[in-house]
Amino acid sequence: MELASAKAVITGGASGLGLATAETIIAAGGQVALLDLNDDQGRQSASDLGERAHFLRADVSSESDVQQAIAAARDAMGGITLAVNCAGIIGAARTLGREGPMAGDFFAKTIQVNLIGSFLVTKEAANVMQHNEPDNEGERGVIISTASIAAFEGQIGQAAYSASKGGIVGMMLPLAREFARIGVRVNTIAPGIFRTPMVAGMPDEVQESLGQQVPFPSRLGRPDEFAATVAFIYSTTMVNGETIRVDGAIRMQPK
Repeated sequence: MELASAKAVITGGASGLGLATAETIIAAGGQVALLDLNDDQGRQSASDLGERAHFLRADVSSESDVQQAIAAARDAMGGITLAVNCAGIIGAARTLGREGPMAGDFFAKTIQVNLIGSFLVTKEAANVMQHNEPDNEGERGVIISTASIAAFEGQIGQAAYSASKGGIVGMMLPLAREFARIGVRVNTIAPGIFRTPMVAGMPDEVQESLGQQVPFPSRLGRPDEFAATVAFIYSTTMVNGETIRVDGAIRMQPK
């Protein structure tokens, strides 16, 4: 599929990896719908991207929010051919902390936003995509979710986060197999340490230290590198049911 004709829904699209993906799609000639909770940033980002960008406020952990946003995105763009799940929360805390065991609600919220939110967007987007006209290979759409290297090497304090990201990796293949009949591919990107807004807010010496942990290149990942991976997956039909690590060969230590 060609990025120039993409009609993309991007969760967490107001900033970070999601915004970089939107910028890449807009630059190629496609359309984007940014789904985010941050009204001010979302409207500003959509305005900066131009008339082919739309902002829709949505909480991905709410099924009704997702259903309404996907329907609105479909109407605004005249369909959906790409969905990219970038919305998420860190959910960092020790299971046995100084103030006692982790609250179950804390764990559940991380799962609800990161894992269930990705599932809700995936199934609603696929429901729209199955009605698209297929291309010459029978393809109707692409869905890409964001996991993390924490899905494989979770550190101390990442039990909730790693579980949520591991779930994204785990559900990807059965979804890809199920959606094969409708011509919709499903893939996952597992980023390493990237210069997201959260990391960019850290002191320079902390950012430098994090970057030096990466074997090569020894730096933080750039959001445009994540976006380039999205573009590669979208345009390469044989990439299906796959998790792609984009991490500079880092393997995280226990802490």
